[in-house]
Amino acid sequence: MILLVLSGVLVLAVAGCGCVVWAARGGPRWVRGVAAVTLAAGELVRGAQRSSRRRQSQEQRFLGNGGGDGGGSD
Repeated sequence: MILLVLSGVLVLAVAGCGCVVWAARGGPRWVRGVAAVTLAAGELVRGAQRSSRRRQSQEQRFLGNGGGDGGGSD
């Protein structure tokens, strides 16, 4: 079931990207609408990632873990 849902999400993402490319080349009105929704969804995801990283960074400073990821160098 989860595979079906993830496949559907993947198909929607690929179709949205295709609409963005088509709209950039002057597609019909509905394509420009789908492209706008796709770009807005991308901005929402990007903003959520930024806030998540910012929150994680603040937690690390609060707990005294420093700013690194804890990994060593080779």
